[in-house]
Amino acid sequence: MGVTNSNKSINTTRIACDGTLRVTLALTAAPDIISNPTDIVLVLDRSGSMAGTPSASMKPGAKTFIALIDEATDSAKDGQIGYGSRIGIVSFANTATTDTPLITAVDTLKSAVDSLAAGGSTNHADAFTRAVELFDPTSGNAKVIVMFTDGNTTAGDPPAPVAAAARAQGIVIYCIGLIGSDGLDINALNSWATDPDAAHVAVTPDAADLERIFAELAANISKPGATNITIHETVNADFAITSILSPNKGSASMLDAHSLQWTIPALGVSASESASLDFLVRHIGQTPGTKPVNQSITYTDTEGNIVSFPDPVVSVECDVVVHPEECPVPVNLTVEGCTDAVLVNMGEVSLDSQGRIIQMDVTIQNVCPGKRVSLAAILTEVDQDGMEHQRGMKAMTIPAHHSATCRDVRVKCIKFVVPEDLSVSGRAMCSPRNFKARFIAHNIDTDYRCCESMITLS
Repeated sequence: MGVTNSNKSINTTRIACDGTLRVTLALTAAPDIISNPTDIVLVLDRSGSMAGTPSASMKPGAKTFIALIDEATDSAKDGQIGYGSRIGIVSFANTATTDTPLITAVDTLKSAVDSLAAGGSTNHADAFTRAVELFDPTSGNAKVIVMFTDGNTTAGDPPAPVAAAARAQGIVIYCIGLIGSDGLDINALNSWATDPDAAHVAVTPDAADLERIFAELAANISKPGATNITIHETVNADFAITSILSPNKGSASMLDAHSLQWTIPALGVSASESASLDFLVRHIGQTPGTKPVNQSITYTDTEGNIVSFPDPVVSVECDVVVHPEECPVPVNLTVEGCTDAVLVNMGEVSLDSQGRIIQMDVTIQNVCPGKRVSLAAILTEVDQDGMEHQRGMKAMTIPAHHSATCRDVRVKCIKFVVPEDLSVSGRAMCSPRNFKARFIAHNIDTDYRCCESMITLS
């Protein structure tokens, strides 16, 4: 009931070890009358006890009811009840009359209401009988009777058995009671209506209040999709939420690095509606593999809709990372508040001349488990004539990894210092300089052994 679709999706199925992905939560809700088309018969009391103010007040109330059902079924007051629902009108006094069959034309229904004239006795049994006859027993539509009356039967058979037979067929009966000139029999209304009485019987002594009652009943029949929605999302510990985009319905806030809350006051109350929320998460774990994105997600609303979301997974691919050179040890310093300058002794550092630092990363492909790798990085500088000048070579051992299969190994932060006084650019200090970098790598460990034969002479 209410929430007709819920979904959770991600924009990619594969990310790097520190990669980011977009997560989308989505909901669709609709009044129940859209997902479950309903045939409604308005049964209107036009007996003499309704003459005057009661009848005059009943008409705008009934027409408001018709208009609200029209809007609830297709999101517009377009004069046609949509999504397979229909309304018919039966009026009664001494006997019951079918004023319209089950139809979708709003203007025809309203005209039938306006044409009613009060007079005569009150035959509730015939009214229920005629209303039940309007329903098609082969139709899959839900079936509802809305009876407007003062509840005082003055003609015909006892109505309670007829109403009970209707309920036994699965017909839902609502009763709207107005105290007329003959008073009001509330017990009769309660006995005819579907249980619980509080949800299916409305009574007022004030004729001016009828329009409100009819409007509330229309909302009750169409059933709001969901109100006071709260969604609490917690992502897997391998991920952290980095940002939340504004949802198209409601509001969302981050509770901590791993969880958020999305609230929606109402969705699908008068028409089918969808809501979506996008947020970004980043992988912060240290291991690769197929990871579920969320740890848990809970949904609540006032109507008690039971909603579940998919649990998408993403393949996380982490390179083996090696840092062959450690970063320099930093020196801590503090600048006090309201201090414009600070003098700090940073110690000594070996620096022969002004220069630049070139830092490079390289990926060695298809390194098999248990194999150490020798890696050489060679840097040259290119002058204006295209000649290369040596600027250094570094050789390093890449430790073996222990993954199950061969994989790429990323070597990070290979640093070369290139003093400015060696520049061959032929220009002023700090002008652009051109370099070439080459890498050579091979396995250190191998199961190859030289096979030396021994010959023995006798």
